Amino acid sequence: MAWYRYRGRNGEGALIDGTLEAASEDAAANQLFARHISPLDIAPLAPGGAQSKPLRTPRMGNKVKLIDLIFFTRQMYSLLRAGIPIFDTLQGLRETTPNPALATVIGALRSSLDAGSSLSAALRQHPAVFPTLYVNIVEIGETSGSLEDCFARLIAYLEQEHETRNRLRAAIRYPKIVLSAIALAMLIVNVVVIPTFAKLFAHFHAQLPLPTRFLIAVSDFTVGYWYLIAFGAVTLFYAARRYVGTPHGRYEWDRRKLAIPVIGGIIYRASLGRFAYALALCVKTGVPWSQGMSLVSQAMDNDYLTQKVLVMRDGVERGEPLAYSAAATGLFPPLVLQMLKIGEQTGDLDRQLSEVSDYYEREVDYQLRHLNTNIEPVLLLILGVMVLILALGIFLPMWGLASAALHHQ
Repeated sequence: MAWYRYRGRNGEGALIDGTLEAASEDAAANQLFARHISPLDIAPLAPGGAQSKPLRTPRMGNKVKLIDLIFFTRQMYSLLRAGIPIFDTLQGLRETTPNPALATVIGALRSSLDAGSSLSAALRQHPAVFPTLYVNIVEIGETSGSLEDCFARLIAYLEQEHETRNRLRAAIRYPKIVLSAIALAMLIVNVVVIPTFAKLFAHFHAQLPLPTRFLIAVSDFTVGYWYLIAFGAVTLFYAARRYVGTPHGRYEWDRRKLAIPVIGGIIYRASLGRFAYALALCVKTGVPWSQGMSLVSQAMDNDYLTQKVLVMRDGVERGEPLAYSAAATGLFPPLVLQMLKIGEQTGDLDRQLSEVSDYYEREVDYQLRHLNTNIEPVLLLILGVMVLILALGIFLPMWGLASAALHHQ
């Protein structure tokens, strides 16, 4: 897939220019014809060319978050619905937005429009703020004359995305807090508690059992070589981050985190719900299948699932039904595959995809409501192992000393 810049005329004869992603110039032309645009000129964008270089968003001490993008989209929809020109709309948003970084981006958008650029081309210059899917939906709204409707659909999509991210954070927050508390408790036991008992045992010159000697050895190493442990932990952390930053490392991490007990299932279902919702949005707004699947794959936020979606796209490009391509990935249960098949047969695929999104949303809601119940056995097992180690290592020799004292009397 490559990017192409085009010029053409819409059904009303207005001159339109912009960029799009396609497999070839012929495929780009077909996309334009599908949008009711007669192409006048199609040229590939050079990978290092000046046209393909996005503007960098200035660092303002804070960044544009998803909630800021929702605010921007909602305000654009409201002002366009009221009949206010885009140029004046951006000027008003720049003055009222509470985020300085977003205000700077809006000012850059206004400058681009003043220079004769289209709104979608101006948005594309800020990929760190406006996702590719967002820009393409806006571009379709411009070319079809339904920009207001496209912004309304983007509001629903972004709010769904925001809710999904909040759910995932809520799902991970509880086990992170509990596991962090357990790790802190083990550190205190190693540094404070066990050395105290070690001095007590040394005073009696008693023969200590193996679990106790093991705990004391671990405690002595922690106290005596804490700087090595800290250095090793920091090194391991940065090495892991660097590995995850590579394409292969990111893919492996995204694949393995889906297998995490309880949490992985929630992430998996939430991601597939995001896929279904984003694809339904593309179908509703008239994005061509090949381009739509590429855009949806970029919205997955999981490289493993992204590759699966691209496999689906390749199957659709070969002429395979969507349900067949989805079945080949092994991602979807039979119920979802049946819904996709019905949607293709009836020509009501966008509604069926919305139903799939609702299905996974209900699944995520159910799992989140029962998260504590499902994760408590795992946490209790960890706590039980910790208590057992402490009991064997500390209380077992104390019982032996107490028994010896009573026998001595």
